[in-house]
Amino acid sequence: MSIWTMGEILVEIMRPGPNMPLDEAGQFLGPYPSGAPAIFIDTVARLGHKAGIIGGVGNDGFGKCCLTRLEKDGVDTRLVRRVDGGSTAVAFVAYDDTGDRSFIFHIGNTPGTEALCPKPDEINDPAFFHIMGCSLMADESFCNEIIKGAQMFHELGARISFDPNIRPELLGGRGIAELVAPIMVNCSVLMPGHGELLALTGATHIEGAVELLFNNPGLEIIAVKLGADGCRVFTRKEDFSLGVYPITPKDPTGAGDCFDAAFLCGIIDGLPLRTVAKQASAAAALNTAAFGPMEGNISLDNIRNLMEFGIATN
Repeated sequence: MSIWTMGEILVEIMRPGPNMPLDEAGQFLGPYPSGAPAIFIDTVARLGHKAGIIGGVGNDGFGKCCLTRLEKDGVDTRLVRRVDGGSTAVAFVAYDDTGDRSFIFHIGNTPGTEALCPKPDEINDPAFFHIMGCSLMADESFCNEIIKGAQMFHELGARISFDPNIRPELLGGRGIAELVAPIMVNCSVLMPGHGELLALTGATHIEGAVELLFNNPGLEIIAVKLGADGCRVFTRKEDFSLGVYPITPKDPTGAGDCFDAAFLCGIIDGLPLRTVAKQASAAAALNTAAFGPMEGNISLDNIRNLMEFGIATN
């Protein structure tokens, strides 16, 4: 069984420390391979599952940076377009001393938004098709291709998983609920942050939002990511919370994407749901322990060590 995603592949250019805003001259580090779908699918591959991404990069140094990393870790990149004359998408990132981030994105009008929905015979045995909300926000035509992809994967028997991953810099004043409605129709596993959960429903608290979302008969699991407060996982029969693993964070970027990947891998592996959530939380923690969006030392062994002994190897 394989896990697929479709979305932006980009490099990240990062401020080296907190409180270095993007409107001031200063140093940056990078390029780091990034893009929420790319971070997600790279983690899937590192956890030993078949993984593929549909996207686009420029035939340039930044594109090579991304694809070299993905292919080294075992991601199927057959359906990534390499565009001559186009520049790979870029995100510039800054942090404050609380860990909150600000972004400047250069995604629209790049090869990062030019991929097309694949043909069914190009996909083998898909178990999940995972979608990031940020991928729906950068370009309207690309959004439509991802929606087509979701329908095609659903027809192939894949379950649809969705992380709203709202980026205000890309949303452009659009209503999130309307934007994601075509994805929610067939969504099986939903993995929002707290604020995203409330934005999807208009509810004022988690329990009310979950009740509204479970009116969708196809929705099986809601895993709410709560940052430093851990996560809370719901099915129609279960409701439990988990805290976070004790790791000194260096960079929060990509933690939620790694959570998503390890969560879906755990489901495919048939783990009990509480163990699935622990695995996902461990993967997220490991990624925060390194600087860079997909630089955490994530492996099944490291996840198990963290879950069992509280030990993380960097």
